[in-house]
Amino acid sequence: MPVILSIKAVLAKLLLAITIIALAVMAYRWLLLPALQWLFQLDDPTTALLRRVGILLAMLLAYGVYVRYGEKRPVTELQFPLTKVAVGLLAGAGMIVLVSALLFAGGVYEVTAYRGWQSGLADIALVILVAAVIEEIVFRAVLFQALESQWGTVTALWLQSLIFSLLHIANIDGQMDLQALIITVISGTLIGALWTVMYVYVRNVWVVAAHHAAWNFTVVLTGLPLSGLDDWQAMAPLQSVYQGPNWLTGGVVGPEDSVITLVMVIMSVAALIWLAKKQQRFYPSAAVRLAQAETKSARAC
Repeated sequence: MPVILSIKAVLAKLLLAITIIALAVMAYRWLLLPALQWLFQLDDPTTALLRRVGILLAMLLAYGVYVRYGEKRPVTELQFPLTKVAVGLLAGAGMIVLVSALLFAGGVYEVTAYRGWQSGLADIALVILVAAVIEEIVFRAVLFQALESQWGTVTALWLQSLIFSLLHIANIDGQMDLQALIITVISGTLIGALWTVMYVYVRNVWVVAAHHAAWNFTVVLTGLPLSGLDDWQAMAPLQSVYQGPNWLTGGVVGPEDSVITLVMVIMSVAALIWLAKKQQRFYPSAAVRLAQAETKSARAC
């Protein structure tokens, strides 16, 4: 019975948050944006820019409303700590640079041409940034926190990371054998865990989104596939190819499935878990919190 009640509590939180966010996004997408197009006779590039930025702002506003009035607490996770965000950007880019350098040194990653900075890369960077912030709101701020409130940090960390991984399999265009699929699920779960435990440590959406966006954009700059997506490879400053076994190259998924990336991510997750626990950022489940409260009350009597 307690498990059923916990599931209901999680689903109720998710339903409320998703409803508020979806209504805000639909209101902007189908009402406000068309009105702006009609009033100002916007061209296609401007409309596309307003669509991306407006949807993001609508989500942020809706999430703030949900937290403030649904959870009845301050929206501290949307504060913007500039220094920490900058560190997140540098760390995200640095991790991919390190992986790429190791692959290049091992003869696995080969640069075949240098195109230089392409004019469309700024637009790609914006798309990636908006997508990263949206994913952090959905997966870390909404889903993870709903799970954590009932089942504690540890369970929520790995369950949410597995869901994150499974949903990203849809990015892969092409056939994968069972072994490659298992590796992809494991790597996706570990990368999801990296960003989740980072969120546990900093409790800030922008810091994790900065790391996420910098990670993704740096992969794009290398000319390698990003989570199985290769749509942007023609725009990359570097034209590159992989050579070697899939466990080392990452195959069609790209460097995120490479064993080198997995080792680096595992080490990073372990370090962040240690730091978060040291700072007492891990929370117990609702059942444990209730038991602790009852024990404290009994001792007081």
